[in-house]
Amino acid sequence: MRCSWSLLLLLSASVAFAQQAPPTTAASPVSSDLQAAALPDAPDALIAQSSSSEQQQTESNSLSAEPADTTPKPPPQPKRILGIMPNYRAVSAGVKPPPATPRQAFSIATHQSFDYSAFIFVGLTSAIAEGENSHPDLGKGIPGFWAYSWRGWVDKTDGNYWVVWALPSVLHEDERYYALGRGSIAHRALYAVSRVVITPDYNGHNTINGSELIGRGIAQGISTTYYPSSDRTASALATKYAYSLLRDASTNTFREFWPDIAVHVLHRNP
Repeated sequence: MRCSWSLLLLLSASVAFAQQAPPTTAASPVSSDLQAAALPDAPDALIAQSSSSEQQQTESNSLSAEPADTTPKPPPQPKRILGIMPNYRAVSAGVKPPPATPRQAFSIATHQSFDYSAFIFVGLTSAIAEGENSHPDLGKGIPGFWAYSWRGWVDKTDGNYWVVWALPSVLHEDERYYALGRGSIAHRALYAVSRVVITPDYNGHNTINGSELIGRGIAQGISTTYYPSSDRTASALATKYAYSLLRDASTNTFREFWPDIAVHVLHRNP
């Protein structure tokens, strides 16, 4: 009987010890997920995540960016047309330089007046005028040609300094020709002609071209001192004044279209 109670107590102690033993080391799926979530990302994962974010940002920016302007630029204005005609007053289409200073304007007027091409142009127009006997009092032949030539050069030079330098410096006007370069032929031609009466001021705003309109008038008034009395009538002065404005309008138009003519018709650089 005592032996039976001893065996029973021994079995009870074994069961109690087994219940108090630590659990097995097998990891449960839930506890592994929790541990992984608690650990910080590995460096490789961080780099991959950063690269993905940068790629998404780049793609977003490329989609939101405006399409690039693929329109070809108009040909530039040359310093000389056909290598002869000075073109210092022209500004290429799309170019917006600061306004010309009085010193720069004086330099442009001087180049326009004393360039070798100026004497060629005056020689041609004087020969035509002498042949047509435009001013009978100036005579014919070589003496007549000389009388036409020096007066024509003084007309041109006097007008250049008034229109390009003196009055623009006082009125704060920019007398350079800003080429348009784009648009229909009619629109560009009208623009070129209109620059005789419209010009930008020093702030880039269009204004009445007082330098041109007044300067050509002053030059014609001065010319009465060296032309014969028969050319000093109001009608003669008005004709010469209109001719000078028409000449400047024609020059502007030629400047406007010359780069296109050179590139698309003559297949050469302007």
